[in-house]
Amino acid sequence: MVFSSIWGFIKRHRRKFIFTGLVVSGGVLLYKYAQDKLKELQEKESTQCLIQARKQHHFDSNQRTCNMTVLSMLPSIRESLMRSLDSEILTAQLKAKPANKIELWEQLKITSFTRSVCGTYVACMLVVFLRVQLNIIGGYMYIDNLLAVKNNMTEETSVATPTVQHRYLELVQYLLNDGLSSLIEAVRPVVEDVIGSLPLRQTLSLQDVDKIFNDIRQKLEDKRSDTKSSSKLCEFIMSEDQGSDQAQQLTPEEKVLFKMSKETQDIIKSVDFQHVLGRCLDVAFSRLLDKVADFFKSETTNGFVNVTTAQVAMAKLIPVINGLVHVICANAPNPFMQELLLLEPVKDLAANIYEAFSHQEGQGVEDTTCTFT
Repeated sequence: MVFSSIWGFIKRHRRKFIFTGLVVSGGVLLYKYAQDKLKELQEKESTQCLIQARKQHHFDSNQRTCNMTVLSMLPSIRESLMRSLDSEILTAQLKAKPANKIELWEQLKITSFTRSVCGTYVACMLVVFLRVQLNIIGGYMYIDNLLAVKNNMTEETSVATPTVQHRYLELVQYLLNDGLSSLIEAVRPVVEDVIGSLPLRQTLSLQDVDKIFNDIRQKLEDKRSDTKSSSKLCEFIMSEDQGSDQAQQLTPEEKVLFKMSKETQDIIKSVDFQHVLGRCLDVAFSRLLDKVADFFKSETTNGFVNVTTAQVAMAKLIPVINGLVHVICANAPNPFMQELLLLEPVKDLAANIYEAFSHQEGQGVEDTTCTFT
């Protein structure tokens, strides 16, 4: 009797039971689907975070390598400057009290300013150019690493092979050799034009020294500002031949090297590169002036005298200017270079270049876009 009543109740409300069953079943299936989807999204997000963390680690490691490489090159730059602009031999001759003492002092004046200005320019160029180079090659290597994992590529089948890396990084040798020689040849006549007529007994204020540096910069850089290119100083950084159109009959590795050289040439001729280099030069010359200001302070007999009103004879200033190369190209730790390496525009340029070259279309690599700091 009880079962008959239950069966009758079910028959009378069977549609409700069917509907309820469908709703419950659908809810269970939807919940299971949502769980699976959530798990899939979590796994994908976890994978993306891992990829970005690896990319960030690779980028950070690349920047440390760049900083160490710059600092390791400073002794050879210092030696090149001291050899090409040998003020020490002039100083030694002056100690012998020769008859042509005034002539030697004039040579020392020009040599000292030329050496300090060239040291500042080549240091700034090295900081920015190596940042470009190592982030281009870093981007290529990152893609090679991803493809190696995905497609079981070997080192020999990668794009940026060890041979390509070595030959590409050798491009900086132009700046350290022929480029530096050309820079010296360009700076010396400008220095002679700016300070050649200043007598050795001429007293100078800190503002006068600042004006001398600014006049040298303006004359040097304006002479290289033409309508063909926005780049003013890239002739000292890379040879035109290193990015010229000579890509016929090249081996696969040579084609990659040619492509990377052309990409580098395009970057150093860009407005962004010139802006960052200009910012480095602004900071560098400002720090040189700070060193000169320290000398002015030491020359004041009254510690309360405003350093901006102090006056120092050119002859007294020459040894200070002459010694600035040892500040610019000092061995590590080098606060002067460290500040340039850590400038925000330099770091931003590095991040933009690395991101562009580590995420290129047509490489079959997943989107791994991330923000570098």
